[in-house]
Amino acid sequence: MSVEYSVTVIVLNWNGKDLLKDCLESLEKVEYPNYNILVVDNGSSDESVSYVQTEFPEVELLILDQNYGYAKGNNRGFEYAKSHGAECVVFLNNDTIVDPKFLDELVKTFENPAIGMSTAKIFYADEPSKIWFNGADINLSIGKIEHRNIREMNTENLEKLESTDYATGCCLAIKTDIFSEMKGFDEKFPMYAEDVDLSIRVKQSGREIAMASKAHIWHKVSSSMGGEFSYKKLYRKFKGLLRIYIKHATLFEWVSVIVLSPVLIAINMLRFLTLKFHHSSSE
Repeated sequence: MSVEYSVTVIVLNWNGKDLLKDCLESLEKVEYPNYNILVVDNGSSDESVSYVQTEFPEVELLILDQNYGYAKGNNRGFEYAKSHGAECVVFLNNDTIVDPKFLDELVKTFENPAIGMSTAKIFYADEPSKIWFNGADINLSIGKIEHRNIREMNTENLEKLESTDYATGCCLAIKTDIFSEMKGFDEKFPMYAEDVDLSIRVKQSGREIAMASKAHIWHKVSSSMGGEFSYKKLYRKFKGLLRIYIKHATLFEWVSVIVLSPVLIAINMLRFLTLKFHHSSSE
């Protein structure tokens, strides 16, 4: 590999003791030669801190005094990593399991100087060949911010390196100088859409976002939000989407989405209820 950075994998945690074992054990098996693991604890009350200290003493630990949320918690972790020499960071959810080669594949994308950020292909942990994230599309004029190939089975044709409109915050790699230039995650976002906002800003700076399709991880989807089909999650997503429009949408995109809003709401509610029904039926 011609490009090698000092990488810090930042795992944000809040009361995720039961999730950390699988995540950290998989990270310890990563084959990349120059990386370290940083757990940022967001004021947990479930003994997460003592668990990491006892079971994973080689993992660095940044202990925060309260739950600062996704954006601020990760920003604090980034400042710590940068001050300790990281040239690249990977923001990783605590409810994930990584492939040993995932970091190598993510960093490899930075061989292209046009790439400002990269993201991994993500599968459902309980259905290891079914895709949760394989890149994503943004079209604000029709209210579209969605994953590609979601719930499709993986195929060889989907293993090609491509670009994506945004990198998911579940697994997001970025060089420290670029993240600093972007001034980090926008802490005004209400947990959801921070990754979309950062991606839009990276692309506005003239850089591209790489979809590293051979960087594989598995996601225990939305366990921190009470299950994938959660009304709480839907509400937070709506608030995040609204902030994206307030911050980034043009007048044309606002007018277009307002005109289409009755149809868009109906379609998305039907999709949500259909998925919830299938999820309930499978339990």
